Amino acid sequence: MSRGGMVIFTGNSHPELARLISTRLCTELGKADIYLQENKETTVNIDESVRGKDVFLIQTGSDDVNNAIMELLIMTYACKTSCAKSIVGVIPYLPYSKQSQMRKRGAIVSKLLATMLSRAGMNHIITMDLHHKEIQGFFDIPVDNLRASPFIVQYIQENIPDWRNAVIVARNPAAAKRATSFADRLRLGLAVIHGEHKETDSEHIDGRHSPPTVRTVDGMQMLPVLIPKEKPPINVVGDVGGRIAIIVDDMIDEAESFVAAAEILKERGAYKIYAMATHGLLSADAPKKIEESCIDEVIVTNTLQHKLQKLQCSKIRTIDISQAMAEAIRRIHHNESMSYLFRNISTDD
Repeated sequence: MSRGGMVIFTGNSHPELARLISTRLCTELGKADIYLQENKETTVNIDESVRGKDVFLIQTGSDDVNNAIMELLIMTYACKTSCAKSIVGVIPYLPYSKQSQMRKRGAIVSKLLATMLSRAGMNHIITMDLHHKEIQGFFDIPVDNLRASPFIVQYIQENIPDWRNAVIVARNPAAAKRATSFADRLRLGLAVIHGEHKETDSEHIDGRHSPPTVRTVDGMQMLPVLIPKEKPPINVVGDVGGRIAIIVDDMIDEAESFVAAAEILKERGAYKIYAMATHGLLSADAPKKIEESCIDEVIVTNTLQHKLQKLQCSKIRTIDISQAMAEAIRRIHHNESMSYLFRNISTDD
């Protein structure tokens, strides 16, 4: 890859991934100083010309997510005002993607972030495994939502002994489509955990419904009696006895639901349990919970950094997805089709 009309910059969220991507493209990262001043203001200095060039900004979610967003916005605006030909945001994990549906007296923060990036001057987005694919509609610019599933499937085939005796597990019915996609490609059985408690980040209806219908009692209008919804008992639909259980999802955050799912699978006879996801947020004390759980391994990609988490938990493994990101950058720079990166990938993935 010739530097030519392309330059790649990175923020402070994941410099290791940026170096991997630039190495695969046989180029060097652009020169820029990005730092936080003593007054907590973010400063960006672009130290080389970007006039007439395709600029790629690599920045992902991090523990310091709000500073990461400000770095990306200021880098984008700095390149725009320096007459860059195009500005492409390479955001492996899009921050605030979990806040993509309206809640009661809340806000759709993903839409806000999309508007900010577009207004700052970004022309294109490259990301991976959005929490909800509908987030692409929040942007007024093209969004390429890459998939990590080919890398995860390859890891299963190459690193899990006796993987043909495995069963793919969806930790709740909402994850069944993704699990089915993995099961079909690996030609394995499928199991679904039904009745699992909902997480605090569960995103459904916003709760602001129309007023309920009223009923008349002795000439007086009364509101209907609201009966609390009972949670069904936790059950596993599918046979996991004497088999390897592989739980798949798009992200692992607090890890409580994964630990609870692993305990149920262990009770049902699974002799080894793996948890796999694209984004390993592993926030709060998630590494400690995983270390103390019956999960044998947690496999996540390097869309996020896991240096600190790996020090706290010996069960975490990382898959490198820099190859997909580098190829996407190369194809966009040379105006080539992106369809090759989505071959053999279903819409449910």
